[in-house]
Amino acid sequence: MIKLFLMAGSLFCMLSVVLGAFAAHGLKSRLSEYALGVFKTAADYQMMHGLALIATAILIKWGLNLTVAGWFFIAGTVLFSGSLYLLAITGFKWLGPITPIGGVCFIIAWAIVLVQVARFKF
Repeated sequence: MIKLFLMAGSLFCMLSVVLGAFAAHGLKSRLSEYALGVFKTAADYQMMHGLALIATAILIKWGLNLTVAGWFFIAGTVLFSGSLYLLAITGFKWLGPITPIGGVCFIIAWAIVLVQVARFKF
């Protein structure tokens, strides 16, 4: 899991930079300010949680039981950021309800990290 989480986190971070640059330069004239803001939010959360996934892998290496948290970070990134990217580009409103599911995944992941860190003997 450690290698998978490190690779997924790195991929999420890299794609966040690529997609953010694409929005700033390639989509700026094609999307409304609102849609660009939605796209930027997706990229910001993707970067934050890509880094969180890398940190999760490191903490697993230290001995914390965070595998489930890592999977929730992955699911949250795909659902939250993915739905926002698609919403910004397509304008399909039915994607809106998917975003909070990703947000709940993030909350669950962070709660698991909190509990496992509190229990861990450093």
